[in-house]
Amino acid sequence: MDEQAKKTALRMIPYGLFVLGAGEGLRSTVSTVNWVTQASFAPPLVAVGVKADSGTFRLIQETQKFAVSVLGTGQKDLAFSFFKHVEPADGAFSGYPYETHTTGAPILSGAPAWFECAVESVVEGGDHALVVGRVVEAGVREQTKPLTLDECGVQYGG
Repeated sequence: MDEQAKKTALRMIPYGLFVLGAGEGLRSTVSTVNWVTQASFAPPLVAVGVKADSGTFRLIQETQKFAVSVLGTGQKDLAFSFFKHVEPADGAFSGYPYETHTTGAPILSGAPAWFECAVESVVEGGDHALVVGRVVEAGVREQTKPLTLDECGVQYGG
């Protein structure tokens, strides 16, 4: 296989940036992810690629639930805040406040939209696991264009 062609082709898949929340209370964390897609209408399912050796993935496995905060255009700084492990302090992660709803997983208060999921299945087999979740709750604070990797000038994939 032509490795450069593979890398280029896979990087042409359009990606958004999202903040994945897992855990509950002081045993919670958030991390920035970009491999998120809707996988079914009925029931409503989403699939998320999660780094297999991450604390976020461990908490998802333990609790069997997660939340996704959908970031909007202009929220690059927020997205970049969660590329490394962070822990909650005073109701915030790295100074960004969060809230919880149905699942108890953290949702960023400044995200324009969010959804919470119960884990349906997990496919392991590479450096990332594919977590499929059934949407159990959702909210929209503001309809805006989603933040994309292109807007941030970064590439991830390939």
